[in-house]
Amino acid sequence: MKTTDHFKNTIKSYLDQRAKEDALFTVTYAKEGKNIDDCCTYILNQVQTSGCNGFTDDEIYGMAVHYYDEDKIEIGSKIDPGRVVVNHVVKLTDQEKEEARKKAVERFQDHIIADMRKSLIKPDKPVKKKKEIVNQPSLFDL
Repeated sequence: MKTTDHFKNTIKSYLDQRAKEDALFTVTYAKEGKNIDDCCTYILNQVQTSGCNGFTDDEIYGMAVHYYDEDKIEIGSKIDPGRVVVNHVVKLTDQEKEEARKKAVERFQDHIIADMRKSLIKPDKPVKKKKEIVNQPSLFDL
């Protein structure tokens, strides 16, 4: 199974931070035979088994900690992660914001210029042929 890298990195960051703050968890986190890929597989199987579509961060992190706490835990079979959504806030520096704004303005300008070029380079419309009116005798005009 290949979980989304962002999901895996989010779980790993939480576990790393917890290991720094909690000496007991540091020992648990360093257990041999435990790894982040199996941890993510365990979490995804637990989520799938539950039948629920949404979980809080604490619930998911709790599953990750539980995976490392238990010595004999059934991680389940590797499954396709489907669509894993990770809630996070991206913090940009002022320089990154300015750069993103400039790129957006450039894309907008390119779009407007392309539209203007399309309207200027219209192919000549084909000339419509006039329909010939054929006078046909009518049986009702006697």
